[in-house]
Amino acid sequence: MASADASACSALSTEEKVQLITRNLQEVIGEEKVREIVAQRDLQLYWGTATTGRPHVAYFVPLCKIADFLRAGCKVTILFADLHALLDNMKAPWDLVAKRVQYYEVIIKSMLESIGVPLDKLHFVKGTSYQLSKEYTLDVFRLSTSVTLHDAKKAGAEVVKQVDRPLLSSILYPLLQALDEEYLKVDAQFGGVDQRKIFTFAQENLPGIGYGKRIHLMNPMVPGLTGGKMSSSDADSKIDMLDSADDVKSKIRKAFCEEGNIAENGVLMFVKYVLIPVSGKEEFVIERLEKHGGNLIFPNFEALEQAFGKKEVYPLDLKNAVTATLNRLMEPIRQKFATSAELQELLLSAYPEAAKASAAAGEGGAKGGAKGGAANVTREVDFSRLNVRVGRILSVEKHPEADKLYIEKIDLGEEEPRTVVSGLVGRIPPEGLQDHNVAVLCNLKPANMKGVKSHAMVMCAVAEDGTTEILEPSADCKPGDRIFVEGFEPDKVGEPDEVLNPKKKVWEQVQVDLKTNGECSATYKDKPWLTALGPVRAKSVQGAAIR
Repeated sequence: MASADASACSALSTEEKVQLITRNLQEVIGEEKVREIVAQRDLQLYWGTATTGRPHVAYFVPLCKIADFLRAGCKVTILFADLHALLDNMKAPWDLVAKRVQYYEVIIKSMLESIGVPLDKLHFVKGTSYQLSKEYTLDVFRLSTSVTLHDAKKAGAEVVKQVDRPLLSSILYPLLQALDEEYLKVDAQFGGVDQRKIFTFAQENLPGIGYGKRIHLMNPMVPGLTGGKMSSSDADSKIDMLDSADDVKSKIRKAFCEEGNIAENGVLMFVKYVLIPVSGKEEFVIERLEKHGGNLIFPNFEALEQAFGKKEVYPLDLKNAVTATLNRLMEPIRQKFATSAELQELLLSAYPEAAKASAAAGEGGAKGGAKGGAANVTREVDFSRLNVRVGRILSVEKHPEADKLYIEKIDLGEEEPRTVVSGLVGRIPPEGLQDHNVAVLCNLKPANMKGVKSHAMVMCAVAEDGTTEILEPSADCKPGDRIFVEGFEPDKVGEPDEVLNPKKKVWEQVQVDLKTNGECSATYKDKPWLTALGPVRAKSVQGAAIR
């Protein structure tokens, strides 16, 4: 296999190698330099991943691109950036870093094997194997004498977790990533386009301490299942590599995949950047029963995209095809963990909180990711138990049987809008609700309200004088986006309850700690509610209860 690959690579022309290296990338800084190098020798590059949250299926995107690099004869290093994980605002506590590096190595290698990438052609390096050396440390100090605080913060703005009071460690992050290019002795660094500011930072600052500029190869960012960036901290925006087949099906069914929308469609983009490259063929097949019209065969992604944009492909058909193909890729990885007590123990030790929630759900470490309900038997009663989402109110009408009730249709990014009954008549006019983004509590037990079943609750800030205002996320948020509180994210404490048990009074216990602060932001125990695009706020009421 390796000799066949090497033979095929040697038969490629310089332009064919450049095309392989650069295809499907969003941006290349230094393409002419790529051409100059591959005309003479193999390009040497690296891809780094900070060992923080659990790897998810979006990691297939860079790994598929790494397969292209190898086909073009590149020498590829994969860096497990353990020190970076610590520096990024303690996303990985030091006592867990070593175990997470081990977990990452197992998962990344398993993913590469599942898409047919030969491991013997790759070089794997742990960051602390050289980043704690005397020479590297001195270079960090040298670089820090020529870099302003402003430039360091700007460089890490898209990558390093942003907080109001940043730690010094987060400022060091881009300096280390720049120096890695020199110490790994590469021609190029590969990463997502979200790394662009760090890449340009390296280009501008490494020459100042005597090191050369590198080439930078940038992948596009594939949207998550809820429409934004796929993130380890938002369980519904991503699919964990150990999620069960049923979990994968459920998450993709809930994914944002609006009919005709090709701009922010994570399901569609996953076909382009993973499923088609992995297949080794240009065509993509959507399998359907004959009674539903039979299989749809597209000669290439462009044909699929065009057909979806014209609404000739039904979103559920696309989701079913992606689910089936993705589960085939993931099954060997799931089985590897399911049959190894050692790997299950590694998961438990690397991610103790998420693993505990999973074990409580009866799935054990081999499944990964709690399913809700049963997982919460031993859980603390806190905000993480609530499934709070961004909803967009599509319609508002008076309840025909109750003067003080509205009936709303709310888009929560699901296949059908939910019907919600709210006691807001006389408090908020219909135009104050219609077409607004609102915070919606989605896992209350459905309740029959004067003959209409309500499937969620619109959350509002209610002042002592009765003034009532909706809690509004950013207008740019997508329906279904998760609303969370730092420290209570799903990957840290487990998934929300499937349905809040009324007998346990979970909602009532959490509700007493919900209020708006002096900036009208919704808070839980004085910590702000957040979406990926910022805080959730009332219009004007401060210190108001949330209910």
